[in-house]
Amino acid sequence: MDRPRPPMNDSWFAPLSVDLFLKVLNVTLLHPFVAWIIPLCFRAEHQAWDTRPMVVSISWAIFVTLLWMGNVWSHKVAYGMHREVDLSEEVIVITGGSSGLGLLVAEVYGMRGATVAVLDINPPESTEARGITYYQCDVSDKAQIAHVAAEIERDLGTPTVLINNAAVVLGKKLLDMDVDEAERSLKTNLLSHFYTVKTFLPGMINNETGGTIVTVSSVIGHLGAAQLSDYAAAKAGVTALHKSLAAELQEYPEIKTILVTPGQLSTPLFNGVRTPNSFIAPIVEPIEIAKEIIKAIDLGLSDHIGMPLYARWIDWYNVLPVGLQKITRSLSGIDRSMQTFAGRKVTKSSEKRGSLI
Repeated sequence: MDRPRPPMNDSWFAPLSVDLFLKVLNVTLLHPFVAWIIPLCFRAEHQAWDTRPMVVSISWAIFVTLLWMGNVWSHKVAYGMHREVDLSEEVIVITGGSSGLGLLVAEVYGMRGATVAVLDINPPESTEARGITYYQCDVSDKAQIAHVAAEIERDLGTPTVLINNAAVVLGKKLLDMDVDEAERSLKTNLLSHFYTVKTFLPGMINNETGGTIVTVSSVIGHLGAAQLSDYAAAKAGVTALHKSLAAELQEYPEIKTILVTPGQLSTPLFNGVRTPNSFIAPIVEPIEIAKEIIKAIDLGLSDHIGMPLYARWIDWYNVLPVGLQKITRSLSGIDRSMQTFAGRKVTKSSEKRGSLI
């Protein structure tokens, strides 16, 4: 299946990024197992325990191990224990699952034997998708969601996993968009999360094994960007909604919540957009995000997934003096990236309903 990619530089070093270097370090020097292999190798060479290479390598191994243990402990404190997940018993609802990231997750779970319901205006792009039941639904319309929810309950059973992935991008300056367009964007990108959670969460609470809610937000919700005022406002709201919902669900430990805040994805949603900096802010492949989402769901964990690296540290941006923030934005080119925006191809069905998912 062809997935159009945003324009990229063709230079030999274009694939290099901070994330690539970090990924290599995470499976080498920053991995506890590898860190302990180093002093063992020195010992195999009959190095004494008090020699400098042994002392340094053991100290590094202890440091890396403590960091790893601290990360595990921090995750357990923040998110609690996992819930039991049996894919043969899970009913997974994915909004905006007919293309891009949503379709990837739907296809994987469909092939693995889970029951998958895709809610979208348009049918799935892949006609070979297996194990997926498609329901035509405009998620910005709460009446349609209520109707489809009844159909899913009747056809597939009570949903146990909800992945709120539907999104639309106008790519217009605030003064160039109509009020109706702005309202439609906010309904799809923000209010639809309220509608779906209100509809499917009660069933998860009543389910013995609980459920999982996945919220696909964006790093733009933290930063904002020119020509993305509606999208940025909605994603900021989605992130806040998720955090508030997670706080309210603490009394239901069997309900897990996963927040996803990716940078620019190579999906049709942002077709034509050039990444401001391919080294610091590389374009993220949907398969990379999908793997992390699927891993968290399968393990029954709550989590916060941010990719690439800067997306996990973006909160520190607001700590900078406002002058440095201005310089950083200018150097990154974030407010110029949408100038080449082409967007997703509009189909007749989506144009008729006034939104793209």
